[in-house]
Amino acid sequence: MDDGESLGALFEEHRPRLRAVAYRLLGSAGEADDAVQEAWLRLSRNGTAGVDNLAAWLTTVVSRVSLNMLRARAARREDPLDPGPAHPGPGAGAGAGTGAGTDLVEARAAHADRTAAPDPEEEALLADSVGLALLVVLDTLSPAERLAFVLHDMFAVPFEEIGLLLERSPTAARQLASRARRRVRGAPSTAAAPDLARRRRVVEAFLAASRTGDFEALVGLLDPEVVLHADGEIVPEGKPVVRIGRDAVARGAVLASVRSRFAEPALVDGTVGLVTALGGRLFCVLTFTVTEDRITGIEVVGAPERLRDLEIALLDA
Repeated sequence: MDDGESLGALFEEHRPRLRAVAYRLLGSAGEADDAVQEAWLRLSRNGTAGVDNLAAWLTTVVSRVSLNMLRARAARREDPLDPGPAHPGPGAGAGAGTGAGTDLVEARAAHADRTAAPDPEEEALLADSVGLALLVVLDTLSPAERLAFVLHDMFAVPFEEIGLLLERSPTAARQLASRARRRVRGAPSTAAAPDLARRRRVVEAFLAASRTGDFEALVGLLDPEVVLHADGEIVPEGKPVVRIGRDAVARGAVLASVRSRFAEPALVDGTVGLVTALGGRLFCVLTFTVTEDRITGIEVVGAPERLRDLEIALLDA
């Protein structure tokens, strides 16, 4: 084995951890692979001369590359999102074609500021392993907050090293992580807190029935006069949609069963809702009105300006 092969084998030992770091920082399998590849290119050019701790050195390289990508992404936030034909989240698909779930996956995979779209199935598996809601919340943080939180809270990187990466003091890095932690955890609203567990059971049951296409279970969860509103940005026609009655809403949820695998419960404005995302980027949010264990209203939010106004956090495990 020559030196190049030896160096490559050494790098492969660290690849899983580096990819885990990059994926949590970027929320995208494609972008994570790009960051890891850049780390390998730098290692292959420079070798290990002068490197006392290869794992720490590689983590620093991946983190710096990811931070630059996050900053570039933040600078493009104001660019209009054009993911192609849009489709609703779970429960909003009444009247949509049966292939709409695949269209949604392909549309969101094509967007994410990368040169090559990742495999949607891989994105789904990665999101499941990390937590889709967590990725959505992380995407609301500033690049510095996200890096400080991910490196310290998920990978136990000392604040001294994080401060060097961010060109800030360890104390400033600690404050960034603390601020991010508060955003990630959130807090139930005063009104929702007493019945949060009950609402969560109803929303989780709705999601489970949507994923399996269980029409009867959905009907049992919905009030006979349930009303669903969906923003025009997430339906094929591009116009706001209103569905009235549990049969119509349940049929829509059945049609959206494929897309439901990309949804997860989260705390939305202090109460339980569903977030739908791919590639770590928020696509739409479902909020629910629950009365006596029946869903009486569903709001499917997909307009970018409305999504930006929502406060999303994790539910307690």
